[in-house]
Amino acid sequence: MGKRGGGGRAAALGLSKRQKKHLKEFGEEHPFHDKVSGRLEATQICELSDNSDKSSAESDSEIEVEPVPVYHKLLATLKTSPESESEEEESESEEAGESETELGSEGSQEPEEADGVEAEKDEVPAQEEVTAEDTAEEALGQEQDDGVDASCDLSHGAIEEFTDVKHESEFSLETNFMEEESGGCDADKKESNSPRAFSQDPFKQHMDKELEEKEVEKMSTLSKTSSQIKWPRLGQLTFSSTLEKNTTLKPDKEFDVKKLHLHKPLESTWPKVNKQFLSPTTKPSDPSFTPLQRELLSIMNAYKDLFYPERNALTNGEEIRHAYCLHALNHVLKANAQVLSNNAKKRDQKPGTDSDDYRDQGLTRPKVLMIVPFRECALRIVHILITLLEVNNKRKIDVSNKKRFKGEFGSDPEERPPNLKRPEDYEAVFTGNIDDHFRIGVAILQKSMRLYAPFYSSDIIIASPLGMRTVIGAEGEKKRDFDFLSSIEMLIIDQADIYLMQNWEHVLHLMKHINLLPLESHGVDFSRVRMLSLNNWSKYYRQTLLFSALQDPQINSIFNKHCFNYTGQVAVRNVPLIGSISRVVVQLPHVFRRIEAENLTSVIDTRFQFFIDKVLPEYRDSIMSHTLIYVPSYFDYVRLRNYFKKEDLNFAHICEYTKKGGICRARRFFLEGEKQFLLLTERFHFYKRYTIKGIRNLIFYELPTYSHFYSEICNMMKATDSGVDATWTCTVLYSKYDAQKLAAVVGIDRTAQMLQSKKNVHLFVTGEND
Repeated sequence: MGKRGGGGRAAALGLSKRQKKHLKEFGEEHPFHDKVSGRLEATQICELSDNSDKSSAESDSEIEVEPVPVYHKLLATLKTSPESESEEEESESEEAGESETELGSEGSQEPEEADGVEAEKDEVPAQEEVTAEDTAEEALGQEQDDGVDASCDLSHGAIEEFTDVKHESEFSLETNFMEEESGGCDADKKESNSPRAFSQDPFKQHMDKELEEKEVEKMSTLSKTSSQIKWPRLGQLTFSSTLEKNTTLKPDKEFDVKKLHLHKPLESTWPKVNKQFLSPTTKPSDPSFTPLQRELLSIMNAYKDLFYPERNALTNGEEIRHAYCLHALNHVLKANAQVLSNNAKKRDQKPGTDSDDYRDQGLTRPKVLMIVPFRECALRIVHILITLLEVNNKRKIDVSNKKRFKGEFGSDPEERPPNLKRPEDYEAVFTGNIDDHFRIGVAILQKSMRLYAPFYSSDIIIASPLGMRTVIGAEGEKKRDFDFLSSIEMLIIDQADIYLMQNWEHVLHLMKHINLLPLESHGVDFSRVRMLSLNNWSKYYRQTLLFSALQDPQINSIFNKHCFNYTGQVAVRNVPLIGSISRVVVQLPHVFRRIEAENLTSVIDTRFQFFIDKVLPEYRDSIMSHTLIYVPSYFDYVRLRNYFKKEDLNFAHICEYTKKGGICRARRFFLEGEKQFLLLTERFHFYKRYTIKGIRNLIFYELPTYSHFYSEICNMMKATDSGVDATWTCTVLYSKYDAQKLAAVVGIDRTAQMLQSKKNVHLFVTGEND
């Protein structure tokens, strides 16, 4: 191993990089320094709730690991290796991601950018430049100080499925029973004593419903029937369902909190947690919910699938996050309370008596899967869950592995450059730790929460699409695991529009592997498994909540083709009356040119041919200099770049993988007129939001994904004091398949005229003298 600096036991005061590497690989320090003491506490980076510090105080007394009970040894022999393999892969992927941030996440989408991987560091906004390696190492040292094991890093081997034995027994649903004083116990007892059919709890109504084979066949083969209704706050709603008995919901004039059937702790904690969103004009009869939350929870609590495409990070983002956290936590607490209550009944029953009344579980434990884009989002979700579980300052909950979580998911505000000026919506999205490769299991049991729980011992999994993709793997890979997704009862996909800027393939890959029959039993007690899981009908009971900032065909496809909830689907379908073109302040003629394509698959080739035959020749003249070509798709960008090189055109190009030096050169050449054309990708603009100076002619190769990008790019023209306003031009290419994007830019009325008109060219003029 070579000599170690410091000599003797003095080296043990601080772990070297080599020692940390050895600790990660083998789960223990090298025998050369088998005793480590006096390690300094690492600086706290992020603040969670001050009321959840109990775990750090208690963990000092829990350094000694208790002997493993025979019961757990038996369970360890029954459980198989896929879980450990997935956790090994997790630790490997985390180490691989420590040296560079993977905001792009498109390893499969840069076939012609040789320096794409190296440039991903540069594509990340300035506030993201945090050394993840140091954070992970500090967190690892903190875990050793606290005597808390990193239970999700299972590189030790398949035998030790997890080393946090004491916590595992505390959070095991099989070996625990309902506490008399725990919230919701009385309500659960009342419900359990009454027949299932008469239960008023929406959770029990939804999960205890037994579908017939005819109904399942009907949902698999027949198309959905839909109806529309307008709600005061959400606007136009479309209800769709295959089963005829499902009717549309009507908004309650007076919202009754009791209809939500909140678990007892949440009734008292929710008003305090949600107080920040309430306005002084809120009615006294409903003091704890905003109008938006009230209508969203009415749909969520009916266990219908929901698509809400009007999430705004500036205005209602946190309001929505609190609403779905309340619903998800309420679902988990009720499900666990039912299991614990049945544990007590089964313990007290006479031996030899079997009953199907105790079927209360899925084939695996995870019930809720939350997909969010960045670590900061996961941090906020966990913070909300903790505050919802803490009734008051005196009644704290025990949160294990909290210090490690702070280190890995928190951020240092001082690392953000003070002179960085970006639009408000950018600041709202890219705040905190914006690493997009993560996953974490959360186990909740009565008054305790366990972070970094193994997936098969978790109730809630919070992950990014990339984090899930690396666990699920691809066909043919040895290390892959998706059994833990078999019994997901609630799928929450938040900020779905951002995944269009990351890698949408990861989302599609996840949807293909959710609610499949597991390949292994994972120690499940089949006498407790619900018949819906045994029949492989879990997908018909799964509730999907989809939140996005925009309507997009790819997002709509997820909701229409991958949501099978038997209670039906609800989608918000408000049309934009005024488009973003109204926010263009420069005097500019906008020429919209329609492309005629036979079908959706031919649009890409038709647009390219139309561009090189009809549009580009008009801009080849040297008079038409300073032309910016805005390209939303990376594949179209590569195609245009190759064509420009082949035709030997004078151009510069910037994409999300371009290094900082290349970006600066391209911007300077374009501003000074040394380069006639500048190719710019949408993902670069999304992650950087630089102001491009020197634009005189603007071409939108395709309508932007975000409608406000249209006005933002057009208004960049005023950044150049050239005094040649009259020569400014803007050309936009669109087809009938771009109806949603077109409506967001010009409004629904103009869109209808432009798509139905016999003319293929339409002109709009904006500006102060309009």
